[in-house]
Amino acid sequence: MTKTHLITFAVALLVRTSHAFVTSSNPPKLFRNICAASIDTALLSSTTTPTTTHDDDEEAVLSLPMFINESEQLSKRPASSLSPQKMILIAKKFLASSGGLGEDPDMLSPSFTFEGPVVGPLSKTEFVDAIGSVDFNAAFPNFTSEFYGFHIDPFEGDRVWYTARGKGKNTGPLVPFVPESSGTGKMVVNPPQVCSLTIEHSTGLISKYTIGYVVDRTVGNTGGLGGLYGILYALGRPLPFPEANPWKKSIQYDLFQKIGGLLQKLQ
Repeated sequence: MTKTHLITFAVALLVRTSHAFVTSSNPPKLFRNICAASIDTALLSSTTTPTTTHDDDEEAVLSLPMFINESEQLSKRPASSLSPQKMILIAKKFLASSGGLGEDPDMLSPSFTFEGPVVGPLSKTEFVDAIGSVDFNAAFPNFTSEFYGFHIDPFEGDRVWYTARGKGKNTGPLVPFVPESSGTGKMVVNPPQVCSLTIEHSTGLISKYTIGYVVDRTVGNTGGLGGLYGILYALGRPLPFPEANPWKKSIQYDLFQKIGGLLQKLQ
């Protein structure tokens, strides 16, 4: 019930109950003044209260500058730019070139670089050699790559972003990390990782490739690690340095948190 309805109801109730103590056709002046004031308040409230609809609220939220109008931003790209559809197709063709790894050197620009959270930058030659040295298909013949959310960066109009997951059982060798011919028999479930491919508009070649940036380290069984480091951890063959192992709180960070908690208690 709205404020106007409540006031109107109160006025009606006051009029009805007045018959219990006012019997004449000329009620007391005080009573008439109360009724008049209540009616005026109800009318004023009903005519001056602004009406805000749910649609108005949604429009106000969506018009906030923090929410980027992506189509408008992308329309500012040069006329010679590749279309978003063409760029996403190039990205998918590259990823499909090696079952999700993306190693076709013919699709890479001479200035190509590869980077991960702790790996790189690698040049085109270094990247091709590194990918070629690992037979991922032999280690995971039934691995299922899962790529989705392909879109063009509204601020970097030559960059395709996407999310990568994937899962599979290790049933073959992953030399030199897993030399056993039958593999470890362990399952790998990757967490969601944000990846990108930067594409030259003039040539259609890929100039930058980034992978392995985990966005939820609680998903999967890689210890929150992306890329090869995460796979090796899931297989029980982690490399012997901190960057290739799950995150652990440092002594400095632990001390910082404890001091902060103590200061809060003293306030």
